[in-house]
Amino acid sequence: MINTLLGIKKEMTSTYDSRGRRVGATVVEITPNSITQVKTTEGKDGYNAIQLGLGTKKSVRKPQIGHAKKAGLDQKIRWFREVKTEASEDTQPGQVINLDQVFSIGDEVKVIGTSKGKGFQGGMRRHGFHGGPKTHGQSDRMRAPGAIGSGTTPGRVLKGKKMAGHMGSNQVTTRGLEVVKIDKQNNLLVIKGAVPGATGGLVLITKLGRIKGYTPPPEEKPDEEEQAVAASLEAKAEEATEAPVSEAPAEAEKVEGEENASS
Repeated sequence: MINTLLGIKKEMTSTYDSRGRRVGATVVEITPNSITQVKTTEGKDGYNAIQLGLGTKKSVRKPQIGHAKKAGLDQKIRWFREVKTEASEDTQPGQVINLDQVFSIGDEVKVIGTSKGKGFQGGMRRHGFHGGPKTHGQSDRMRAPGAIGSGTTPGRVLKGKKMAGHMGSNQVTTRGLEVVKIDKQNNLLVIKGAVPGATGGLVLITKLGRIKGYTPPPEEKPDEEEQAVAASLEAKAEEATEAPVSEAPAEAEKVEGEENASS
C-alpha cells in the first residue's frame, strides 16, 4: 500500500487544530502523483519499491521522456522519486494517485525535504560559537573559532571537528507532524508546524499513522436565524408545489360548464 506522496512546499499560514487552538501551518501542494515504475524482488531489481513522478517542465531530458512513455504517460515529468513499499496487484505503471487516497485529517506524517542553502559560513553561525573576548589583545579576533587541535599529541585535527564550512542544502526529516486540513479541489495539504525546505521545493510526505489522542472537531450547529430562514424557504417551496394541484380541478369544472352551455 502506498503511504508516501510527492508535493511542492508553498507558503506558511495559520489555522485552527481539532482543539480550536490557532497554530502555524505549512501549505503543501500535492497534485496527482503518477506511478512510473514498479520494482519487485522477483524482477531484476531485487527489492520492492514504487517510483513516483510529479510535475511537468518545458525542457526535460530525453531519457526522462522515454522513461515516462514506457509507463504510458505522455507528459514530461520533472521529478522522479522512489518509495520502498510492497506493491499490490492493482498497482501498475501509469496509475494516478490522488491526495485523498492516502491522507486524511488527523494523520501523523513525516516530511523529507532539502534545507535552505546558506553558502559558506563561519563557526558562530554554523555551530553557535560564542566568539572570543573583546579585550586582552583580541580586539580583532571576536569571531575566530580558536584552537582546533590539542598540540603535539595527537598532532592532527580530529575528524568531525566543528569548523567553518558549507551550511544548509542537506536532506532534513521532520517527524510527528499533523495534518489539520485538506483541500481536495485545489490539491492542498495543510500540515501543522514547519516543513523543511524552501518555497517551491520538493518534499516527500509519508503517513505514519494517527495522532495520539486525536478528537475530531464538533459539528457546527446552524444558528436560529439560519434555521428560521430555511424553514420559510421550505414553506414557500411547498406552497408553490401545491398551488397548481389545487387550481387543476377548478379549471376542469370551468371547461365542463362551457361544454354544457354550448350543448
